[in-house]
Amino acid sequence: MPTPALLAWSGGKDAAWSLHVLRQRGEFDVVGLLSTITNEDGRSSMQGVRREVLRAQAGATGLPLLEVDLPASCTNKAYEAAMTEALAGAAMRWPDLRTVAFGDLFLADIRAWREQQLARIGWRVATPLFGRETAALAREMIDGGLHASLCCVDTRQLDAAFAGRAFDAALLADLPAGVDACGENGEFHTCVHAGPMFASPLALVRAATSLDDGRFARTDFALADAGPGAPQSSV
Repeated sequence: MPTPALLAWSGGKDAAWSLHVLRQRGEFDVVGLLSTITNEDGRSSMQGVRREVLRAQAGATGLPLLEVDLPASCTNKAYEAAMTEALAGAAMRWPDLRTVAFGDLFLADIRAWREQQLARIGWRVATPLFGRETAALAREMIDGGLHASLCCVDTRQLDAAFAGRAFDAALLADLPAGVDACGENGEFHTCVHAGPMFASPLALVRAATSLDDGRFARTDFALADAGPGAPQSSV
């Protein structure tokens, strides 16, 4: 019988592809998605994906979204406390649940930190994509039908002009040498709107890109039916 697991969900390609891979392998039964959301703006903590988009993504996967609200200036202690509380609640809902899956690719120190923190409260970590060669993995995602757009670019590592672009073969060809094809060093983050992990694609629209903290070029994406004031450029 597959082991139940939560999947850490940022709204980006690595989390989405992890769900696809986990479902294909059958070792784990993903029972829900777990997202950390910043209180002040209602967006996923790093990618900046809107809460309503995260919820729509979860709906497209057919899974419940467990939302962990955190302040923008969250300390490690506060983060650990919030996650412990969220996982305790999840364990009450799914009594056999003690695994959280992450879309980590090759940053061993981050995976080790996750394992250490979760082991302290009796939980395990699964990383279905870990160790994959990222250029090949990026092509696999694209060839496999995943559709995403760059929603955040670290302008210290990649030109701001890449923000808002589709994560596709043309993007991979244009990435400068030294920039990871999956953005695993933090060069960029994505917002997924279609793929084999979704029952149907999301209709998203985008706004102009803005510069955050003088460093991060962020492109906002919203649901197409978000009403007046929503961005108008279709994805």
